[in-house]
Amino acid sequence: MIYTRRLFMTRSLAGLGALSLVGDVARAADAPIAITWRDLVPQDGGTEIEALRELGVVQHGQLSTPFDQEKSGAVTTDYNGKVVRIPGYLVPLDFDGTAVTAGLLVPYVGACVHVPPPPPNQLIYVTADNAPYEAQGLFEPVTVTGLFGTSAATTQLAEVGYALSADLIEPYS
Repeated sequence: MIYTRRLFMTRSLAGLGALSLVGDVARAADAPIAITWRDLVPQDGGTEIEALRELGVVQHGQLSTPFDQEKSGAVTTDYNGKVVRIPGYLVPLDFDGTAVTAGLLVPYVGACVHVPPPPPNQLIYVTADNAPYEAQGLFEPVTVTGLFGTSAATTQLAEVGYALSADLIEPYS
């Protein structure tokens, strides 16, 4: 599991690291861009994710197999190198004590937990080394703010389309 995360981080987040130099300038000059999960699906993406969002908490076995999701996991590059703010649910992957330092940000409760994962364009790998988050539970909505970019990678839970280096993770309000 650690090897998978290290491989993910070295291969996929290398580009995001390069963006961080440019991103540091953007952080100082620009306010975060508020984005939604719909913004992460390219214009030619599917619409079936809306039906999943309406389900809220997804129970094991509630979804058909294969998973009813976008036919394509295509990503958009519109927000590469930008500081964004997006709400979602953080599925923890790494901890520093009890604080989450890495995880998957997902659009609806239950994603990646006992059900097939959403498509890559609906998953964000979040690193929070500078802003570890004391999570209250898996079903707690949060808002994550930080440097964003595309990042095709595989974790132990899912194929991921995006990465976000978090400056701030806070309870959703």
